[in-house]
Amino acid sequence: MDQYVVSARKYRPATFDMVVGQKAITNTLKNAIRTNHLAQAFLFCGPRGVGKTTCARILAKTINCENITDNIEACDKCESCLSFNRSHSFNVHELDAASNNSVEGIRTLVDQVRIPPQVGNYKVYIIDEVHMLSQQAFNAFLKTLEEPPAYAKFILATTEKHKIIPTILSRCQIFDFARITVDDIAKQLAWVAEKESVDADPMALHIISQKADGALRDALSIFDQINSFTGNRISYQDVIENLNILDHDYYFRVMDLILEENPQDILLLADEILQKGFEGADFITGFGTHIRNLLVSKDEATIFLIEGSKELQERYRAQAVK
Repeated sequence: MDQYVVSARKYRPATFDMVVGQKAITNTLKNAIRTNHLAQAFLFCGPRGVGKTTCARILAKTINCENITDNIEACDKCESCLSFNRSHSFNVHELDAASNNSVEGIRTLVDQVRIPPQVGNYKVYIIDEVHMLSQQAFNAFLKTLEEPPAYAKFILATTEKHKIIPTILSRCQIFDFARITVDDIAKQLAWVAEKESVDADPMALHIISQKADGALRDALSIFDQINSFTGNRISYQDVIENLNILDHDYYFRVMDLILEENPQDILLLADEILQKGFEGADFITGFGTHIRNLLVSKDEATIFLIEGSKELQERYRAQAVK
């Protein structure tokens, strides 16, 4: 029996071009490699699941590649690339600051920095969740970060930039990763579904994308969860039931009943929603969003602001006309 690998790991980007939703950052990094203008230290910050650690690994792999392609991608054939792919590279060191936040952990890292690389051009140190380092650990790290050997590169990643002391920030080239848009996540999920031979409803993928709140990793985890439940077929109904989401259909029905001036059926529908375990406040918030979407869909120039499939946008447009 083959070992199961979750989609977030199985389809983790291996090149800059495969990174979703961070075009400006990947282009900047590729140009820095092309022109040999690499900073000594990088700080990748942004919400969870948007590609910070992934980009750090791709950057580490690419700058050590012996035969970088014209498109500034690693060749995947040289000794450095092969050892990186097998997780045996002695040039790339990953440290989790959440569990190694003491001065001793940083001093060990500083001692390692003194040893030049045996294969490749650079030794790359990726420190994840760097905001978890203690004040003393930050201070022990300052001098090395300011004047590292020419072969050493530091890539710091964090979800909470405001917790990092200014003296560290001033020594880094800072990249702010954005939340990934619903459309970009939905396109990636559709691609994964095709690779996995999963029959997925586009509207279902849009709902998963909205639930993920800009984090592709979260979206892939939800995708795996629902796929396990349904067995290679993901429908819109399966998604709203599994994620306990109020269906758009309720809001359309309530608005139609308001237009028909039918308060009795509105009360019955509200009771049905409450009986399903949804909070009244959640319904009010969702209905407020529904009214906003109706206003947005009145103008052709703004309808794209509705985060949803083309079918859903058309449905909003039809009700807005009423």
